[in-house]
Amino acid sequence: MMDGFKRKTPEEILLSISKLHRGSLKIYIGAVSGSGKTYHMLREGHNLKGQGIDVVICAVSTLQRPETVEQLGDLERVPSIHWMKDGVEQKDLNLDALLERNPEVVLVDGLAHQNREGAQFPTRLEDIKYLLSHDISVISTVNVYELEGTMEVAHKLTGIEVGHCVPSDTLELADEVRLIDATPETILTRLGEGHLKGNKDAALFKRGNLGVLRELALRLVAEDVNDSLEAHREQMGFQGPSGATERILVTTQYHWNGSIYVRRGQQIAKRLNGDLHVVTLRKQGKTLTKEAATFRRSIMKLVEKVGGKFEELPLTYRRCIPRILVDYANANHVTRIVLGHSKQTRWQTLLQGSVINGVLKRSKNIDVFLIADRASQEGERILPAHIHTPKEPYKYRRLSTQEVEAKIEKIRRGRFKVYIGAAPGVGKTYTMLREGNDLLKKGIDVKIGLLETHGRKETTQQVGDLDIVPRAVNQYQGVRLEEMDTEAIIRLRPEVVLVDELAHTNVPGSKNKKRYEDVLEILEAGISVISTVNVQHLESLNDAVEHITGIRVRETVPDSLLRTADEVQLIDVSPEALQLRMKDGKIYAMVKVDQALNNFFKTGNLIALRELALREIADDVDERLESMERKSSLRGPWRRKEVIYVCVTEISQADRLIRRGFRIAHRLKAAWHVTFIADRPTYDEWKPKQEVLEKLTIRLGGEFSYQEVVNRNQIPRVFAAKASNAGATQIIVWKDAIVQKLLPHASTMDVLIVADYDSCQISRNKVN
Repeated sequence: MMDGFKRKTPEEILLSISKLHRGSLKIYIGAVSGSGKTYHMLREGHNLKGQGIDVVICAVSTLQRPETVEQLGDLERVPSIHWMKDGVEQKDLNLDALLERNPEVVLVDGLAHQNREGAQFPTRLEDIKYLLSHDISVISTVNVYELEGTMEVAHKLTGIEVGHCVPSDTLELADEVRLIDATPETILTRLGEGHLKGNKDAALFKRGNLGVLRELALRLVAEDVNDSLEAHREQMGFQGPSGATERILVTTQYHWNGSIYVRRGQQIAKRLNGDLHVVTLRKQGKTLTKEAATFRRSIMKLVEKVGGKFEELPLTYRRCIPRILVDYANANHVTRIVLGHSKQTRWQTLLQGSVINGVLKRSKNIDVFLIADRASQEGERILPAHIHTPKEPYKYRRLSTQEVEAKIEKIRRGRFKVYIGAAPGVGKTYTMLREGNDLLKKGIDVKIGLLETHGRKETTQQVGDLDIVPRAVNQYQGVRLEEMDTEAIIRLRPEVVLVDELAHTNVPGSKNKKRYEDVLEILEAGISVISTVNVQHLESLNDAVEHITGIRVRETVPDSLLRTADEVQLIDVSPEALQLRMKDGKIYAMVKVDQALNNFFKTGNLIALRELALREIADDVDERLESMERKSSLRGPWRRKEVIYVCVTEISQADRLIRRGFRIAHRLKAAWHVTFIADRPTYDEWKPKQEVLEKLTIRLGGEFSYQEVVNRNQIPRVFAAKASNAGATQIIVWKDAIVQKLLPHASTMDVLIVADYDSCQISRNKVN
């Protein structure tokens, strides 16, 4: 890129010099007090001190939590200024003392703190900015509901009242933001053990509210990460979507059904946790009719209400519509274009051209979604009606023998907790071992079933007093192989067992092919399991990860495994911190560092994977909130009963289409089906592939069927008929030759046409 050789202006030079004399700001953010923000801040302080960096603490509040008090250690404390407010002791930063001491780093709690009357600055945030301007770096903490932009949302969803907050753009001031994720179960356990003293608002610690605030924190940090990802991609000169987030483009007209398209697009964007863009095309110089002007005002008002971005694009003539839409989509990193089904006759299409065909032809890595024309069958409808699900009418009904047995089995089953991260080295195993030792101190029988330290000293040190169950030894073709001894674990019957690397493939000769199958056996034996996994190992994210990194992950676990976990907790680390660990040899041996940093651990890859992990866990939190029948989750319940039908023909990437079908069906709470259709002459060639696809579909929880046709020309009609007979509301197809012939048969169904990311396309879009 030529920009790197461009001579800087005097203003740019002065700005660069000023940044050299400014301290850096790191913010730990959590859902609520008690998430562990101060604990991790203090632990980082010790790590920095161990590296020879001058670190002090000031105005740090441990609230007498044992684990946090322990982390104070020998960190130097600069006395804070104490004062009383409403009978509660407050701590202000002693700016004069800090400037005189002039440390390299200050650790300070409570970013949203309001200072005493008469202080040099009214808020702690301004104190921190003052320290930064004097080349003193600061690490601080904040709760998600203390940010101005989320305070109102938090109050609306939970009813909690927030005393003080910091401006919405505070996270943008930070050089690094790290989320400290904690499950509601963890917070409630700490509360029950008396470790969360000093919190007056009991509403904060209602289970549902903890879930909502946790989801809010995950999504907020994901948005912040997305901003940095887009800035990085722009700097590197990359175009098109990153693969980490969804961006929906709805094209509509100033017509009575314009609001239907906007509402449907909003539903899609909200459900997929994506951004919404709405555009209309207007001929230049043409005055709107009175009716069209009215529709224009209503559409603009609706887009603003649902939080979308509205633009009016100039139109010269009809045949250029596809080019205008696709150019806009590429410029705005759109992942899905939403259109209406064509109502043109065959002759109109020949004369005027097809907008849909034009968009499909021009778009490379963008999905196309066609909204069903249901007006002829169901009448005009803007939004599906709010469905009031009746409460269980059989409250006093006697349970059947099978239902009793099922409930008993659920009670007997061990609890399952999973630590998940964006990449190797974020600290999943470290945290799992630390929790194991905490449980051991409480008198719980904990053992290590399988541990992979990869030679990391910090991880090995966390083993502490935990017993390790010796591995089983298998002889395979004269080679001695070791694997987790599942039988020994079940025989020893500890209360909790720690099992690393959930997606691991067992060595030949093992009873089970995958480690997660061993874990399921252990759980069924009534033993609780704490385990670890990286987000790239989730089956349905396999394609997204390949699109982001250019690397196909071979070891996967079914998404359903994560859904069965009682707790899923994210270990979040910034790409910069992760790369620093890599360079220090704390993740891989030094001989592998350069190779890793130039491949999987590239900056863009790590940012995108981090965003993927944050959004995945946010969605998981949302699913759990909905299972509690809460109506206050951020994405909101899906009000319409959906049935998804996936059409698979003889294509090499059919598994990708099936995974896409699963993710959409899961988010819509929909039943989903996969139909594999092949013509007779090629059936023998594709039979082995059919068996693989059937196993994948069943593993992901769908229904699979096979249909044979005489020739390929029958596929569109046959598939549309099968989908219609099954009551499908949405069909998912590949962008190939059958699409154009299929659409006339599927006008009463939503149609998602999935873009074809071939290997070259993935390589071109790979984030460096």
